[in-house]
Amino acid sequence: MGTAEVKADTKDVVKVTEPQKYNVIFQNDNVTPMDFVVALLQNFFNHNHERAYEIMLLIHQEGQAVVATYHFEIAEQKALECTVSARQNGYPLDVQVKPA
Repeated sequence: MGTAEVKADTKDVVKVTEPQKYNVIFQNDNVTPMDFVVALLQNFFNHNHERAYEIMLLIHQEGQAVVATYHFEIAEQKALECTVSARQNGYPLDVQVKPA
């Protein structure tokens, strides 16, 4: 048996795209206390008190606000943690995750 020589001249183009980011969005309600929302923003999203207060006011005035933006898995985890904390404290806070 002989040997065969194979020459391949291919150019594979691989496009790498950055994973999509997702917004964590708090919805306003008439039950969840403002100070509780500020505490969530500080504890789960590491906002300082001033920034957390500003975001809370935006949620209150606009009906909702983006509180942070992450890759999907992190956004989902943060939203779940906030929802669980709210329910454990008896509040109906609605936290959503949507593409940024």
